[in-house]
Amino acid sequence: MAKVAKDGSEAGRQEALYVRSLEKGFRVLSAFDAGRPTMSLTQLAAAADLDKSAAQRFAHTLERLGYLSKDPETRRYALTTRTLDLGYHYTRSNPLLQRALPYLQHLSQEADEAVSLSVLDDTEVVYVLRFMSRHMLSTNVIVGTRLPAYCSSPGLAILARMPAEEARAILERSDRRPLTPATTWQMPALLEKLKLTARRGYAHAFEEIFPGDISFAAAVTDAKGAPIAAVSISVSKLRCSVEDAEQRFAPLVVSAAQAMSIGER
Repeated sequence: MAKVAKDGSEAGRQEALYVRSLEKGFRVLSAFDAGRPTMSLTQLAAAADLDKSAAQRFAHTLERLGYLSKDPETRRYALTTRTLDLGYHYTRSNPLLQRALPYLQHLSQEADEAVSLSVLDDTEVVYVLRFMSRHMLSTNVIVGTRLPAYCSSPGLAILARMPAEEARAILERSDRRPLTPATTWQMPALLEKLKLTARRGYAHAFEEIFPGDISFAAAVTDAKGAPIAAVSISVSKLRCSVEDAEQRFAPLVVSAAQAMSIGER
């Protein structure tokens, strides 16, 4: 266990409370993804940055708890459906999601396009509610998907409502790079985009992450006006021009975000 700092600082006390074995267990669970749906013990140890002995202990414990399964023939590990429990309890216990759900359902029916609620997690946005469109052919974005805040409409909408220095700090530590030819990623252009977003009350992203994708988002705020989430609409440019999409959908996300915000209704 880590020692408390000699000066008795808050940082030292917090470090003393940190349980590293619990962190390692979550590293094992987080090692699985679409590219690694199953892993041998050796692969799991490497992916979780653990030695093989530690990986074996954590994997065995998680298997006993029901969060991992182990194929008796291949001896490869995989996540089980029990890992969904944490996400289920999050959606059922989070007040923001409970408040936003009926508004998002109404927006889905009104827009007839994909609508989402996202929250900021450091330099990324995480999709926590999403209603798919009957027009969509791809399901690249689902609940739990993470996208860079600097080039996604929900991320830009949230950043634009934050204090300028706080937003700039997030942009500076982001892994900024062009994901498509249309990505805005250089700092001067991003800062101008945040100013524009703040002035008009909504953000846009045109093919910045996914080719052919047009999206608009507006920030959901708390009682003090601080951004706590963003509501967004996505549409394919094969079905709608940028101009028509902006005229139709930008007012809808602004109205929905205001309805979801604390003190706005």
